[in-house]
This record gives sequence, C-alpha cells and structure tokens, in this order.
Amino acid sequence: MLALAPMQDVTDLAFMALSARHGAPDYFVTEFLRVHAQSRPEKHIVRSIDENRTGRPVFAQLIGEEIPHITRTIAELLLHPVAGIDLNLGCPAPKVYKKNVGGGLLRDPAHVDAIIEAMRAACPGLFTVKMRIGFEDTRNFEAILASVARHRVDLLVVHGRTVKEMYRSEVRYAEIARAVRSVPCPVIANGNVTSANAAVRILAETGAGGLMVGRHAIRNPWIFRQIRQKIAGEPVFAPTLRDVHAYVVDLFKSTWHEGIPELAHVNKMKKYLNFVGQSVDPEGAFLHAMRRTASAAQLFAVCDEHLLAPGEAPFSDEPYAGVVARPNCETPDADGCSLENVTA
Repeated sequence: MLALAPMQDVTDLAFMALSARHGAPDYFVTEFLRVHAQSRPEKHIVRSIDENRTGRPVFAQLIGEEIPHITRTIAELLLHPVAGIDLNLGCPAPKVYKKNVGGGLLRDPAHVDAIIEAMRAACPGLFTVKMRIGFEDTRNFEAILASVARHRVDLLVVHGRTVKEMYRSEVRYAEIARAVRSVPCPVIANGNVTSANAAVRILAETGAGGLMVGRHAIRNPWIFRQIRQKIAGEPVFAPTLRDVHAYVVDLFKSTWHEGIPELAHVNKMKKYLNFVGQSVDPEGAFLHAMRRTASAAQLFAVCDEHLLAPGEAPFSDEPYAGVVARPNCETPDADGCSLENVTA
C-alpha cells in the first residue's frame, strides 16, 4: 500500500491530479483541517475531496485537541465523499506543537487516548492515525500504540523520528517495526522513502504493510510507479532530465490558476523545485540559478538550460549528497505543516 503524505500547501486538488498522471499512490490524505471552536472545514481542502477525479480514495486529516469540535468536524466531513478520517499526531512545527496539537499531543497520552476513543466512535467507516514516535523521546510511544490497538484504529502511519528531531536525524526504522509488532492494524512506514531501492529496504527492515511518501514525491513524481515496479521485479522506469522538464511544465500549469500574480506563482514553484533540484546535478547549479529567477520567463529559461538542453541525461533516483533544500525557506514537510530549514 502506497500513500502520498499530507503536505500543507502541496497535497491539494491540483497536485493530487498531477501525481495520478505520473503514477498514483493507492490513496491520498488531505492537508490538515484545523479544528477549534470557530473552525469550519476549509473550502479548498473540501474541494480536494469533492472534486477528486484521480480514481484513488482521499482521507481527510484533522489537527486539533478539543474533542467536541473534532467530532463536530467529523460529522460535517462525512457529508462529503471521504474515504475515511485521519488524525494528525505528527506535525513538528513549533507554532503547531506549542498549541498542543499535532506532534504536541504526544506529550499527553491520556488525552490522545480520549481523542482516539471519541474519533473511533464518531467514524462509522475508516479511521486512521498518523504519528511520530514521540515528542522528545519515545517514553509515550507504547502507551499510544496501546490506544491505537484498544480503540480499533484501522490503519497507522508512523514517521520514525520524534517531534524534536524534525527532519535532521536518522529515521528509526526499528521503532516502526516495534509498532508493526504492537498493533493489530496495518502499519505504514514514513520517513526518508527516497527511492524504489530505499522503499524495498524499509519494507524489509520494518515489516510494514506499506509506505507513505512526502517530499520525495515532489522531487520525483514517478516514485510510486518505480516502487511498484521494483517490488514486482519489473524494469524500473528511469526518467531523464527531459522527462523532468515536462513534469515542471505540468506542475506550473496545474498549480497556477486565475488570480495568482505571476511572481507569487514563480515563488511557489521555487518551493517545489527546491526538491526537484536535489536530483538534477551534483553541484546544485540548477538550484542556484532557479532561486534567482523573478518571472516565469526567467524560470523556464533556467529549466530549458538545465533540463531540456541535456535531454536524455539521467535524473538521479536519489538526492545528490550535499544538495539540499534552501535554508530559511518555507518548504513542505510530510506531516502536513510548512517548515523552515528542511533538508533532504
């Protein structure tokens, strides 16, 4: 089972459709819907459910801590064609966890238990949870896994880092394997699923029932197709830089709609291309040039030079060592947040 991670400002209707054109995951999870006393499901996120034409199911992800408002929001979402409801217990952004939501809830396993119990009762269909292995350590991991098991969660996604580790540490796949042994539902492994080769290794190491891919599905939209081919023992599609150029054109057209100023959209494209550029050239020349563009014409002149001109040169299936997303630039993470200082 393969899933595209819920990434704030990325996993929207346009990107889901684009992902499906390049080799769809088995299911999608929306950007998180913020839940509080005044909240109502965000219209653009609901559109990604109502207008989904990918042929793949979409789960609606919630982030919040107040049980009455969570259950109210679930009732509202069940009026739409959601495949299920997902609880975010993983977002590591300080502005999120300081509000005691997302990854911040991992400090309070008793409250997590109450939320999971209430959500299970409110969800007549599929109810899933996405979590990290702890807040600053794994002291509460076993207790939360027990809640997942006790309240019959249908599927659990585990990102193998703590909240405090964000994206800077190695992924602890042994902790994901621990979850696999601890809960009766399928467990999906998340964290540094960089390529088809990495996917096979992670599945073997964890025993997980599938994988969730975040940032590397922005970098390489063929990754789900490649993973399936690798697992099936088939030849694995090897994109060229010309293929990447076509992907960038598709990405630009798909995510630009009337009313977005050109410069704003170019700047949004840079966030996507921060990841794409990690596999273009080992010196980071594409990233260096791309970041200095200020118009669509300039951006595509860079793309033509670095992607179209080399033509059949290979696109690396792994990020080049040392070529990272730009520091101090907001870039999407795989837990539904926007995050600073993200690296590969």
